[in-house]
Amino acid sequence: MARRKAAHGVAPGDLADYQNAVRHVLTCDLITAQRPRRGVLEQVLRWADEISADLRELLDYSLIATTHQVRLVRRLDHLDGTQRSVFSYRRRRFDRRRLAYLCLVLGSFQRSRVEISLGDLIRSFAPAANAIAGLGFDPTVNTHKAAVVDVLNWLVDRGALRLSDGSLESWLRDSDRGDALFDIEHDTCALLFKPARQPQHLTSAAGLLHEPPGPESPSGRGDAARRARRLLVERPAAYYAAAEPDVAEALRAPELAEDMARLTGLVVERRAEGVMLADPAGACTDRPFPGRDVVSRAAGLLLAKIADLLEEHGQTTPGMPLPTLAEDHTGLLDRADAGLPHEGVVTELAWTAAEQDRDPGEPRERERADAPFVAESRLRVLIDELYEEFGAASFTTAWRNDPHGLLAEALAFLADLMLLRHVPGGVLVLPAALRYRNITAALHAQSSRAQLSLDITDPATDAEENDGAAS
Repeated sequence: MARRKAAHGVAPGDLADYQNAVRHVLTCDLITAQRPRRGVLEQVLRWADEISADLRELLDYSLIATTHQVRLVRRLDHLDGTQRSVFSYRRRRFDRRRLAYLCLVLGSFQRSRVEISLGDLIRSFAPAANAIAGLGFDPTVNTHKAAVVDVLNWLVDRGALRLSDGSLESWLRDSDRGDALFDIEHDTCALLFKPARQPQHLTSAAGLLHEPPGPESPSGRGDAARRARRLLVERPAAYYAAAEPDVAEALRAPELAEDMARLTGLVVERRAEGVMLADPAGACTDRPFPGRDVVSRAAGLLLAKIADLLEEHGQTTPGMPLPTLAEDHTGLLDRADAGLPHEGVVTELAWTAAEQDRDPGEPRERERADAPFVAESRLRVLIDELYEEFGAASFTTAWRNDPHGLLAEALAFLADLMLLRHVPGGVLVLPAALRYRNITAALHAQSSRAQLSLDITDPATDAEENDGAAS
């Protein structure tokens, strides 16, 4: 029986509202009456049944929808080092200490308690933190206290805690005199952490995936279409050469991406190297680009410089194979497992990754594609040229004397967007980066207010103009 199309049964006049609700579900980790803003919960709940059916059939995702909150439980195929912004407070990403504190704080809440003071929470949480080598909690160390405050504010933002008295800031200034009282929303706390398996019984971070990838795993043998759809909605771009052969074949089918476009309201861009769902409005991302902050603007100008470099020296620029998703997954897995404690794991209950889940193996008739390589020394020359061309003052007081520090931030930003990729000695320029080559048109447009300006041609229009070369 043929699978029904996305948004089946949604009237044409309601399709835009439905797609907007789907985008909220896919981009917001938890939707409540206040988050991401008033009115969104009601908009999503109107379509909860239809969205749940579509996401289950197309992506094998589960939608948990109540009158108070909506949470999407994803089925992960690979570890992804770029999706870190969900754990951040006021745009400050959580470091390892904050991530560990968040887990310990959630674990310290007892179901029998509906409220807890900050002092009681610290007395419960601190021994657990101090029992972990390299972590610890010292109330006299301001950085430890600031990490606790960021974690609690993160929970307050999601409605897991409600501040009923006192303030975190007063405790941060003076932990002997300051205190705060929180109401605990246990149902929300339970929604925030939905691991595929019990973490205390894991011997590898691969157990956090629902079905670890591998040629012998169930997901490796079949259902390539669902894995292809998950690539489209979870990654900025899906490259044929990076995917498993059966997933790449599914991605090439025009109806697959068109169906996801009908579900999300995004625009399909297809090039020779792969396919992506573009968001012309820039609302369906956690890191808009191009943006107005100095790192984003420097990243855009750096891409323009790289585009000039490739255009000028295209035939002589060295290339390196585009890494596969399996190779990226294995590298992240090794790093995560290196810090995994093994004490206290009950062997009889432990989940252990199969050898094939850790070994990406030899390419199985996988197409390989090379990406241009730009050396670190060349990148430093490019940023120095930008400082000379626009003046150091254009890059704000924070970066005017630190061009190479700004270069590092811009490269990290572009790597998170999967436009560049760090490799030893430099970066690889991924195909999606060429969407922004028209930034070169703004290179000579210096603002009279000593701020860099970017005037970028719509990449979708640019893609249409280059369809002939891409297809």
